[in-house]
Formats: sequence, structure tokens, C-alpha cells
Amino acid sequence: MTEPSGAPEPTTERATVQVRRAPKIPAFMVVGGLIGFLATLVATSLFPADPLVGFAALLGYFSIYGVTAGVLLGAIIGVVLDRRSQKSVRTVAAERQVVDAAPLEGELED
Repeated sequence: MTEPSGAPEPTTERATVQVRRAPKIPAFMVVGGLIGFLATLVATSLFPADPLVGFAALLGYFSIYGVTAGVLLGAIIGVVLDRRSQKSVRTVAAERQVVDAAPLEGELED
């Protein structure tokens, strides 16, 4: 396929970039929160509930602590894994082509 005669030429930029596999910390926080909720559910169901308060209210109250602790623990694990992933950084050569758009007919040029 031929390019129109007025098409701009692409320019190539070369650079070296660092590549590494980094964990997604929000995913660790969500999983930690779910594990914290499940741990709270198990811990709350092991003991008899007060009939005046009820099981659901106790679970909701203690979930505040369990979910918070799980999210915090998940974030700490994610940060530790992120720090460890910085040791396996690879440096590679990257090439990027930049093409400036041709002005359209009737468009003002800068």
C-alpha cells in the first residue's frame, strides 16, 4: 500500500527501559480483606452469640476489625513482594515511532 505524498515521515526514538514484574497491590488488599472476613466469620461462629445482640450484629461488628487487619496484612505482603521484584529488573532497548498528524484541509496550522 502506498502512502499519500503529504504524509509525514515517522521519527524513531530509542531508549533503554527497565522491565520488571510488579504485583498489583490492590488485588492483595482485596484478597486480604476477604480472608479477614472469612476468619472473622469462623471466629464468631465458634462462640455462642448473645441472644440480645444476635449473630449478624456480632459478625458485622467484628468484621470491622477482621477486614481491616486482612487489608493491612495484604498490603504489607504486596509491598514486600514489590520490593523483592525490584531485584529482578532487566534493562532492555526500546524503540518508539512517533508520527505527527498531517493537518486536515481547512485546519489552522500552529
